[in-house]
Amino acid sequence: MATLSIVFTLVLLVIVTIGLGVRLVPQGNKWVVQRLGKYHQTLGPGLNILIPYIDSVAYKVTTKDIVLDIPSQEVITRDNAVIIANAVAYINIMSPEKAVYGVVDYIIAIQTLVQTSLRAIIGEMSLDDALSSRDQIKAKLKTAISDDIADWGITLKTVEIQDINPSQTMQTAMEEQAAAERGRRATVTRAEGDKEAAILQAEGRLEASRRDAKAQVVLAEASQIAIQKVTEAVQQNELPVVYLLGEKYMEAIKQLATSDNGKIVLLPADIPAAVRGIMGSLTR
Repeated sequence: MATLSIVFTLVLLVIVTIGLGVRLVPQGNKWVVQRLGKYHQTLGPGLNILIPYIDSVAYKVTTKDIVLDIPSQEVITRDNAVIIANAVAYINIMSPEKAVYGVVDYIIAIQTLVQTSLRAIIGEMSLDDALSSRDQIKAKLKTAISDDIADWGITLKTVEIQDINPSQTMQTAMEEQAAAERGRRATVTRAEGDKEAAILQAEGRLEASRRDAKAQVVLAEASQIAIQKVTEAVQQNELPVVYLLGEKYMEAIKQLATSDNGKIVLLPADIPAAVRGIMGSLTR
């Protein structure tokens, strides 16, 4: 019975020893091995042999691209505007031993570095530039952190600005400013329209007055010429003039008689005498 227990113990010890000495590293991973507490080697994917009880796997690191979400933070621009910005970084661990031994927690370290660099870059820009220059911020951010994380054996594939928006207070202020600007432009447009309309109306009245004056002058000249022609034509013969004036006089009387407010019509006693008086005044 004792012999069987010893054999079982030895077999179990051999199995454990083999398990500690033979390691299968999955694809997409690298394992950092320490020998007696000191870095010894980095195991790649596949079958690897270690010295049992002396070598130990201290860290298991992925070689796949890692997506780091950079938390949102408030950033103050050069013109003292507050905006909310966050980003996402894509990294790849090229040297696992540098990543695990160079910094306590490379994930937190990179997140903090990106946040700090983002604040510094946006802090040198105005609000309008920060909101419209994502590519420029991205390029500066990548340049700023690539060298630092390279010392940790990590490569920055790319960094993207997810959101960069004014804070709620700034959004309210910008909306009020935009509304005020739209109101100002509308007022200016209405004022300019009223001004143009007034100018056009004044020009129209002026042109109408000029035309009316010209028309009156033309009518006066025509009347003068007509009177001269009639005077030259009739000379001492009153009968044609009496006939014409009598005809006009009768038409005027007829119009007065047919009007609504016409009540009494007075006729001169001697129409020819009236005509002769008119003609005498014209010939003087």
